[in-house]
Amino acid sequence: GSLSVIGAVSPPGGDFSEPVTQNTLRVTKVFWALDAKLAYKRHFPAINWLQSYTLYADNLEGWYAKEIAEDFPENRRRTQKILQDESKLEEIVRLVGMDALSPKEQLTMETARMIREDFLFQNGFDPVDAYSSLHKQYRLLKSILTFMDTAESKVAEEDFDFKKLQSLPVKADIAQSSFCAEEDVDAVFNKIDDAIRTQISTL
Repeated sequence: GSLSVIGAVSPPGGDFSEPVTQNTLRVTKVFWALDAKLAYKRHFPAINWLQSYTLYADNLEGWYAKEIAEDFPENRRRTQKILQDESKLEEIVRLVGMDALSPKEQLTMETARMIREDFLFQNGFDPVDAYSSLHKQYRLLKSILTFMDTAESKVAEEDFDFKKLQSLPVKADIAQSSFCAEEDVDAVFNKIDDAIRTQISTL
């Protein structure tokens, strides 16, 4: 068995640099940074994915690779990088707009949006979405990354219309997949992965 000890620190004004918060961060190995901005946007759980961290990731990589999938640790690292890249690109978008980005950068932004809205967002009141197995989480994230990998060569084509990629029906299927029952996970995501390749190839 295992024992998890969870504590909460509420820094005045959300200032993480104040002494109590800093002392807490020095001894803890896992940190969930609750974000009021995400809560205002109704994005739950309202955990900031850029500020939060775990120091146990390296120790658990072997278990995830053995029990879930060999590429689970690499997919996790890729996802973190995509979200970090999105944060950097957002400043450019705010200043000059999305059209100033290259097709590959636009794909990064679109993939990050899918990760945030389809993977990280969770409806705690839905009997299905309130809990997801690691296998289901893996398949959902894998499908999002498959979408990105499959689309990468397409968006590099000259005069590619990015809006066509954004309007593909399979994107709605990915968004709804978190509500599929556990016993249907493999069938649902196998179908989604096939649809990703088929629909993108026709663009």
